[in-house]
Amino acid sequence: MESLEARVVELEVKTAFQEDLLETLNEIVTRQEQQIALLQKQFKALYQQMQSQGQGGGSDGNARHEIPPHY
Repeated sequence: MESLEARVVELEVKTAFQEDLLETLNEIVTRQEQQIALLQKQFKALYQQMQSQGQGGGSDGNARHEIPPHY
């Protein structure tokens, strides 16, 4: 049977590791949240750019739907 002191020390060590892990995970989640926000802004800008080019007229917007020359 372990002494009460040894059990308390073991629990304190586990708690310290868990606190460190929580801090690390929190930093990772915060960084990912910032990256997601940046990616959303970039996606929105690209989408708007594509929309404005598609409305610009011309055959560029329909080039995807044309039959290739080898048919």
